[in-house]
Amino acid sequence: MNSSTATAVNDVHSRLNQTNVSNVLAPGDVDSLLAAVRSLIAAKTAFSIAGGRHAMGGQQFATDATLLDTRGVSALLSFDDERGLAEFGAGAAWPYVIAATNAKSLRWGIRQKQTGADDMTLGGAVSANAHGRGLIIGPIVDDVESLRLVTPQGDLVTCSRTQNPDLFSLVIGGYGLFGVIATVTLRLGPRRKLRRLVDVLDIDDALSCVRRRVHQGCLYGDFQYAIDPADPGFLLRGVFACYLPADESTDKPDPNADLKPDDWGKLLALAHTDKRTAFALYSQHYLASHGRVYWSDAMQLSTYIPSYDQFLGDGDTHSLMIGELFVPPDELSEFLARSRCILRERSAEDIYGTIRAIQPDRVTFLPWARRDYACVIFNLSLPTPPPRSSRRPIPFGHSTTPPSHSAVHSTSRTTATRPACRSTRPTRNSRASSSSNAFTTRWNFFRAIGIAIMPGFTNEAASPVVSLGEPPRT
Repeated sequence: MNSSTATAVNDVHSRLNQTNVSNVLAPGDVDSLLAAVRSLIAAKTAFSIAGGRHAMGGQQFATDATLLDTRGVSALLSFDDERGLAEFGAGAAWPYVIAATNAKSLRWGIRQKQTGADDMTLGGAVSANAHGRGLIIGPIVDDVESLRLVTPQGDLVTCSRTQNPDLFSLVIGGYGLFGVIATVTLRLGPRRKLRRLVDVLDIDDALSCVRRRVHQGCLYGDFQYAIDPADPGFLLRGVFACYLPADESTDKPDPNADLKPDDWGKLLALAHTDKRTAFALYSQHYLASHGRVYWSDAMQLSTYIPSYDQFLGDGDTHSLMIGELFVPPDELSEFLARSRCILRERSAEDIYGTIRAIQPDRVTFLPWARRDYACVIFNLSLPTPPPRSSRRPIPFGHSTTPPSHSAVHSTSRTTATRPACRSTRPTRNSRASSSSNAFTTRWNFFRAIGIAIMPGFTNEAASPVVSLGEPPRT
């Protein structure tokens, strides 16, 4: 097992969570993971769990504690070609999962993964009960046959729908609160060819288009909206790309059909400097790809630039604050109209964003959704504030650190008030002048949208809650 001494760690994407940990333990297999946890328990040593380190809520780090890095626990442990089951170490990242599955059998492939980045681990996906771009499939709990967990008592137990089912429902979507996920057995799906179908349309038309495409048999899809606040189509017009099963005998996927990393980098730069052109080029590319064929597993991989501010070379330290908000589909148009108003009013810079379908989860104890939702994703650029000296709990109402992928729900449908929209945008001189003020402005945008604008955000809890969508990456 690899071990290092005191060091500073941080999350990959936002880099808002620099934390000094006492040491890092990096086990290389399940046995060494189990031994490490038992040793830490015996020594009464506090520890946290991390893998891909994409969580922006900071829950994968603890100040002056041991960091258990699970990325080495990544091997393919068993493969059942008849049933389409594959057991991986929880530290396996998605590119390896896809490649190792393909090496065993081309019959099977993953059904879904988180979008936007690939170097995320299975344990992290299970801890968050992540979802992908599926139009008619639930979150990843539906893809988990079983898992093995190291409990707080140091026992290695198997959890499934029939074996320790209560623990199974707690661990998936439990954010590491119930132990360390050691292995995950995935339910694979048929690896198939999919044809991309592309429409550029307004959101009101997109809702009916989704229903039509699902009726046609499309399995995956999302809506990428226009990001220029000066554009009349801002948060209104977008690219809806979906994927329909193609003829398995004649169609051949083209591995060079999509944009290269350098092309994505140019689009990312334009998203900061010329948003309208960025959306126009993105739309042109996707329209040109209409009808092309992709493998169902490989098409879910993404191009990701983690330190994009360094890539831009502007000399400033920026970050992306990512928020997911679940909206009842029949309230989506109103929600986006109010969102346009507040984004313009607060001069919040939306770099890119998508809208996806969310299906109900009826398995886990803490489900993301108990009904169908539209998931609206905002990626706001903001100056990075000075790092906190330690990771300590801060009440949500007073926090300036945003949860990553936060699904904000308000249980009040009658008392929440909606802020009025001003017809003009603030001048540059009126904008926040410091990094911390700009940061707080962006974070307050999510609070305003999630709580004040849409009283329709509800779950069955007794009070408003924020559900963090990124787990300790195990």
